[in-house]
Amino acid sequence: MKRQAKTHAWHHQHVNDFYVKQSVEQGWRSRAAFKLMEIDDKDRLLKPGQTVVDLGCAPGGWCQVAAQRMKGQGRIIGVDLLEMVGIGGVTFIRGDFTEDAVLASLEAAGIDNGVDLVLSDMAPNISGVDSADQAKSYYLAELALEFATRHLKPEGGFLIKLFQGSGFEDYVKQCRAVFRSVAMRKPKASRDRSREVYLLAKGLIVQD
Repeated sequence: MKRQAKTHAWHHQHVNDFYVKQSVEQGWRSRAAFKLMEIDDKDRLLKPGQTVVDLGCAPGGWCQVAAQRMKGQGRIIGVDLLEMVGIGGVTFIRGDFTEDAVLASLEAAGIDNGVDLVLSDMAPNISGVDSADQAKSYYLAELALEFATRHLKPEGGFLIKLFQGSGFEDYVKQCRAVFRSVAMRKPKASRDRSREVYLLAKGLIVQD
């Protein structure tokens, strides 16, 4: 199938997608909001009073969910290279979360006392070359894991989108080495044909 035809087919499917329609009707910024809501309904991740960091937050669907479920109590900090229109109760930092200046902004926004939940729905810019895209995806995932292990409170949680394939099993092993509990979630809003799954890790193993 030619690239233009693929793009047309994707667009047609996207605009007719149930969760896309629901997100428009209900005022969510992306269909990804339904993924987080379903996971949170099951695992009770979001609670008033928490400090939550959303890595790769634009356009803001997950921040919206967090803001609603935390009821204006606590801190929600979103980070992304792309601009995000403001959301009440959410501090947005534009930049690369691995850079010192952005980390300093995160600390100033309130992560210096520890984070209760790190969220990451990040995905790299797609080149169309599967091996390269998979490698980029896991590079971002490793950076997110490093951030989580440095800043989470001992009983904190880490929820991240992964793509099954090369690097998946190794990454899961890395998470199991530093968290007491690691589980997989495949919410209904995640398309059946997609290789994406969500890894949920809880309880940092404190290193002596």
